[in-house]
Amino acid sequence: MTAAPARRPPRGHRAAHLLGSYGLPVLTVALFLLFSAALPETFPTRDNVSSILSNQSIPALLALGATLPIAAGRFDLSIGYGLGLAHVLVMHLIVTAGWPWQAACLAVVVGGALAGALNGIVVEYGRINSFIATLGTGSCMYALTGMITDGSRIVPGPQGLPPAFTGLYDATFLGLPVPAYCVLATAAALWVLLERLPLGRYLYVIGSNPRAAEAIGIPVRRHSVHAFTGSGLVVGVAGVLLAAQQQTGNPSVGLDYLLPAFVGVLLGSTTIRPGRANALGTLVAVALLAVGLAGIGQLGAQFWATPLFNGGTLLLAVGLAGYTARRRLRARPATGTGPGGRDTPAADRPAS
Repeated sequence: MTAAPARRPPRGHRAAHLLGSYGLPVLTVALFLLFSAALPETFPTRDNVSSILSNQSIPALLALGATLPIAAGRFDLSIGYGLGLAHVLVMHLIVTAGWPWQAACLAVVVGGALAGALNGIVVEYGRINSFIATLGTGSCMYALTGMITDGSRIVPGPQGLPPAFTGLYDATFLGLPVPAYCVLATAAALWVLLERLPLGRYLYVIGSNPRAAEAIGIPVRRHSVHAFTGSGLVVGVAGVLLAAQQQTGNPSVGLDYLLPAFVGVLLGSTTIRPGRANALGTLVAVALLAVGLAGIGQLGAQFWATPLFNGGTLLLAVGLAGYTARRRLRARPATGTGPGGRDTPAADRPAS
């Protein structure tokens, strides 16, 4: 008996799929063109683009770091506290302890990975909700930051910081700032990990249905710890760049980056690979936020416009994620996607 040919989805459904997958990149380009038309002398310039790339490199790195736990159905609320601790620790090791800047940066990046692993152990082996666990560990990180700084800023002496260290943020290569290359390299590494390596597939299955993942033999706890470890590693790198940017140790600066990071990763889960956290989607979402914030800033917006923009975009991101998840669930009988599959929407599962 001849098998019935597979039916192609209606043209309207294909158009909706393309719009859902690639609407955000199109919106980013349209927003850039709109601000370029409104501010032709300042916005579409090389200096402005370079400034946007530099200023948004740290939120972009944090968003990419948060992508890994979210792919596994977990949330790491400690990234803001970890960023503050990492950049203060870099300054402490260089200015107060007299370490070579290379050793200080390496120690902080490794320390970030260890802190991420500790988060994963607390969540997975302590059986504590990831929201609560990472909020608790983040509070401990904030206390450690205060202990290192004694509540004050770490300011370099008259000799300043090594130029090679500050060049990690200030230097350019082929016309682009060095932090932009860090963001691109991190995004590329995460794309390979999540889309091409078995660990990425395991993380998506765990995030979709942890019980099904355990039933088919995936070590859920171990891979979840890996996700938190990768997140902590990226936070450590972001802390090094933040120290090179600010050139002082400010114990309260990290929390300012928490909301933009989660806006980026949640909004990114609605594009490129709708319904799941993905590196390219996060990168597109951060680009949209960067263009929007730069545009409204140059148009003379008040100081409160930035948190309003971030908060409104976060609500939009959650709404779009929910809509995408419901649409994918309705499409399952037609497409044959089973429960527990790799494409199960992240928005429909409870965070653990």
